[in-house]
Amino acid sequence: MKKRIYTVLATYLVSLLLMVIQKPLFLIWFADKAPQISSADTLSVIWHGLILDSAVAGYLTVIPWLIMFVTIWITIPERYIRNILKWYFILISALVSLIVSVDMGLFRHWDFRLDSTILQYIVSPKEATASLSWTDILPTSILFIVFGAGMWYALRIIALRYHQTLLEKSRRIVATLLFILLGGLCFLAIRGGVGTSVANVSMAYFSSNDFLNQAATNPVFSFLSSAFRSELDEDDYQYFDQQHCAELFASIDNHSSELQPCDTLLDTTRPNVVLVLMESIGRNVTDEDVDGKAVMPNLRELKNEGIWFENIIANSFRTDRGQVATMSGWPAHPVASVMKYPAKARTLPSIARTLKENGYNTTFTYGGDANFTNTASYLYNTGINQIFDSKELSFDAETNKWGYDDKVMCQYFTEQVISAAKDSKPFFATLLTLSSHEPFEVPEHNFSNKILNAAHFTDKALGQMIRSWQASPAWDNMLVILIADHGMPYPEGVPTGALSRQRIPMLWLGGAIKQPCVIETYGSQSDMAATLLAQMGIEYENNPFSRDVLNPNIAHFGFWTYNNAFGMIDEQGYVIYNCTGERVTEQEGDTTHTDTLLKQGKAILQTLHTDLCNR
Repeated sequence: MKKRIYTVLATYLVSLLLMVIQKPLFLIWFADKAPQISSADTLSVIWHGLILDSAVAGYLTVIPWLIMFVTIWITIPERYIRNILKWYFILISALVSLIVSVDMGLFRHWDFRLDSTILQYIVSPKEATASLSWTDILPTSILFIVFGAGMWYALRIIALRYHQTLLEKSRRIVATLLFILLGGLCFLAIRGGVGTSVANVSMAYFSSNDFLNQAATNPVFSFLSSAFRSELDEDDYQYFDQQHCAELFASIDNHSSELQPCDTLLDTTRPNVVLVLMESIGRNVTDEDVDGKAVMPNLRELKNEGIWFENIIANSFRTDRGQVATMSGWPAHPVASVMKYPAKARTLPSIARTLKENGYNTTFTYGGDANFTNTASYLYNTGINQIFDSKELSFDAETNKWGYDDKVMCQYFTEQVISAAKDSKPFFATLLTLSSHEPFEVPEHNFSNKILNAAHFTDKALGQMIRSWQASPAWDNMLVILIADHGMPYPEGVPTGALSRQRIPMLWLGGAIKQPCVIETYGSQSDMAATLLAQMGIEYENNPFSRDVLNPNIAHFGFWTYNNAFGMIDEQGYVIYNCTGERVTEQEGDTTHTDTLLKQGKAILQTLHTDLCNR
């Protein structure tokens, strides 16, 4: 009986110890992200992370507990039990070390612990790994081997020390009772205690420093809990009763009989619309100078020739979500990518579908694979007639990890648009750039910083494209909208969701523009759809989230989401709220006003989540 109890307890304790060891390892691995972490902070991370570490250890112990419980009453040859334990321990050592190592490799890029987000990228391994370099892959591969081997070695001893013992009937009854007790303790560990709340990631949150909260989070628990739990649980994000939420949302809603743009920026209501989604081009890059040299000189110069929107906030931090926010005017969800749900994505409003209904031809051009993250499905289902991507295009040019670089694609897209303008049918053409994406590999070298160098390369390609259009007759009836899909992690170390990372450029150019001007009003990336359609005199009543930036009769603000968190900003202040930790992590401005922003943000998120669940 002692050997059986030893097997169960040893499995639990070894698993728990390995989960605990992962905490200081994480802090050392990312010491550059938190150089002032003290020994007290490390102990707090370990202490507050114990509840999730214990839950994971409990899960890993279930199978050995079940095997030992069965052998109380059923005689199974000792060698069979050892083999079962051996292969089980090999399996969990491999899986746990894989999760731990992948988590370490991705955290530097994602700023949150591994969760089910990665599953949507597995179907496209080439694109999924395009952001990674050998400086990511080599250390994590070594970690996978070392951590897995260490875990297997420790667990292997447990399997080797197992010996079969036959029990008398009376002792079997006692053993059964003891194992029922052990099973109950294991269940409590998995559940996270005897409280009303079951184990969840928020239990590890304890600090106003989000990095410490992330360090305390167990990556195995984070991944498994999100993988086996629906992202769209109807009970999530329910901050208010339905009536109160509706009232709060109505106070910032854009539906009113008075909705009209305050100014008409265009001299035609039916221009040819060209949308250029600039990969990762945040304001922290567009506004940057190095030794007096502008990183993006062309965009700066073009600002004086068009309509510049000074205070636009990206709705998300990923291309798939930023693309939907821009092209559908539908804000990003904190954890779910709507592209992952084609049946829901096809029901979204979209600029392409609306313009198609108004006689426009619609195209999408991208130098990579448009199937990545279900993009092609979303595009076709929301009104794009034709997609031009790396599967359709063939150029005498080298490709990087993502596809054809921006110089190649901008040259192609330039001619594509000029050719389309010769047709009598109006068109809506979209280009998604890719060179300013990790790993930032471009064929020119103008800045030592790889991020700035890639942004400069994209800027040069875009500048040449715009100037070519300006020199052609197509320019006269053209509206070009340059907008980023999301911000840039620059300077390196700026966390995901930080306000400085969410500010993005939006610039309208073209012969359809009446005159250059600057719009100071705050708005979200998702507001571009309503603003454009309002300028074209087209109704956008079917979209409750996109707002006309030029409408003076409504409140204006920026709203963004990231890993289960959201932010709200207007001209008077901003607030950032972590939904997992259920706390404000950052705010600026009068407290009364930031409290109002927080309530409005919660109302938007609750309405957004309910809307997605019901589609």
